[in-house]
Amino acid sequence: MEIIKIRHPYQKNQIPDDEVVLVLGFFDGVHLGHQKVIQTGKGIAEREGLKLALMTFNQHPSIVFKKIDPSSVKYLTTLEQKEEKMAKLGVDYLYEIDFTSSFAHLAPQEFVDQYIVGLHVKYAVSGFDYTYGPKDIADVPHFPTYAKGRFEVVTVPKEEEQGEKISSTRIRHLLDAGHVAEVNQLLGYTYEVEGVVVHGDARGRLLGYPTANVKVKTTAHLPKEGVYASEIKIGETWFPAMGSIGHNDTFGEGRELTVELYILNFDQDIYGEHVSIRWNHFLRDQVKYSSAEELIEQLRADEEATAAYFDQAD
Repeated sequence: MEIIKIRHPYQKNQIPDDEVVLVLGFFDGVHLGHQKVIQTGKGIAEREGLKLALMTFNQHPSIVFKKIDPSSVKYLTTLEQKEEKMAKLGVDYLYEIDFTSSFAHLAPQEFVDQYIVGLHVKYAVSGFDYTYGPKDIADVPHFPTYAKGRFEVVTVPKEEEQGEKISSTRIRHLLDAGHVAEVNQLLGYTYEVEGVVVHGDARGRLLGYPTANVKVKTTAHLPKEGVYASEIKIGETWFPAMGSIGHNDTFGEGRELTVELYILNFDQDIYGEHVSIRWNHFLRDQVKYSSAEELIEQLRADEEATAAYFDQAD
């Protein structure tokens, strides 16, 4: 897969000469609904002997339209994770557009002329709710008007699960509620965040449960505070772990939020490692315990529950 980073206005020599099927969307999470749109495009590309291209943005459009602080926007996937998933889905050309003010202010006809026709598109594929400007004049029903017969418009209907649309917004709400099993069902894979192992206060070691303290990216959308059956990827290997998101209130109020993992049957120094964390199964909410002994008793139960989860998964 070739990644083509575009900043408006682009130079024509940045665009491959191949005629393509172009899949359009932001694709945060690359969930099952997104995958259906991409697979629809891939099927057309294979049938017509065309390359499969996909267009996404380097940041969420709300940062420009609503003037939001970029660091405050939480994503289900980083751009790097998105790239990895698009490659696995068979995309040939991935266009990553810098979502700047100048790009955002393109009129719908200008967008179609420059970013669809200009990219040698023969089929433009999108979900039913895709927009490329103000909703009342730049929605999917208006696409054929702007296309002027220069490309085919293919619209993919919404993908539902239990009678409700699969969407990034729905997945975010489920994460906030700790429903990671349902999140993983809608994604079609296990939800994952990335970070770096840093030094913590070493309290877990004193309790007999040494943890990897992971500083996650500030833009990652973490599940709600709680304890989870998790996995951590160190190098190329995944290890089962007991994951915790919380403030360690047992040891005082007002502590900062931490992500910590007790890795089962593991005894290695991994400070400084870049890791990925999967959130497999919610075990319990965070609780403030009256003593360290009470917490240790709960940690033993959590360890047993985590081991049982992975034994059952095998």
